[in-house]
Amino acid sequence: MTMSTNGRYLSMESNKVDEPFKVEEAETVNVPPPPTDKLLVLGGNGFVGSHICREALDHGLSVASLSRSGRSSLHDSWANKITWYQGNLLSSDSWKEALNGVTSVISCVGGFGSNSYMYKINGTANINAIRAASEQGAKRFVYISAADFGVANYILRGYYEGKRAAETELLTKFPYGGVILRPGFIYGTRSVGSMKIPLSIIGSPMEMVLQRARPLVQLPLVGPLFTPPVNVTSVAKVAVRAATDPVFPPGILDVYGIQRYSQHKSK
Repeated sequence: MTMSTNGRYLSMESNKVDEPFKVEEAETVNVPPPPTDKLLVLGGNGFVGSHICREALDHGLSVASLSRSGRSSLHDSWANKITWYQGNLLSSDSWKEALNGVTSVISCVGGFGSNSYMYKINGTANINAIRAASEQGAKRFVYISAADFGVANYILRGYYEGKRAAETELLTKFPYGGVILRPGFIYGTRSVGSMKIPLSIIGSPMEMVLQRARPLVQLPLVGPLFTPPVNVTSVAKVAVRAATDPVFPPGILDVYGIQRYSQHKSK
């Protein structure tokens, strides 16, 4: 049995059209490669910041750094691969250019001094950076904060009040891409001019001992003093991963979380 449809004959038995189908080749479309992630490290010429810059370069990222002094004084070859900006986070006009095209930010900005000064550096400066990064469309923001140390929180009131104010702002502006790292004492090889200070001599044994004394951290007042130190390499590794991995969970990561994530290989 056959029937005519628009002049073409269709066989009901074979369910085939008497004219062969013509298949045209799909047009080749050149898809551009995905954009390279650009990371801005605030305070990238400091002890922690320089390690973060190197870790980010090892991951193939485009890395820029912003600090009050600009370019790092280090003469290592990696420093030539960083785009250095000089600016003050307390003065918005001096550094907004550094955020152009940035997809993620890591802030290592902090300092000590009078309570008012510490609040400005640890709090206000970082709050300014968080707000500006959010306005510029950055996807993720990682803040290197500090663990609570009980009695020390009262002695360094401006330091911790500033840190916590910045944390609150970060969780508000980046609810899905904001990560706060709270390490205690960070050890590693610190460069001071031409000198290399191996803080690992003290930090590494303390980390091994205090890792096993975790229940002591719960003691009132003095407990936080038993928080184990952490290697600067571990902090850098977790910070870069948190800034670039879209599935890295937002929120606060204490020293034990930093140690745990530093041992996991990123996918």
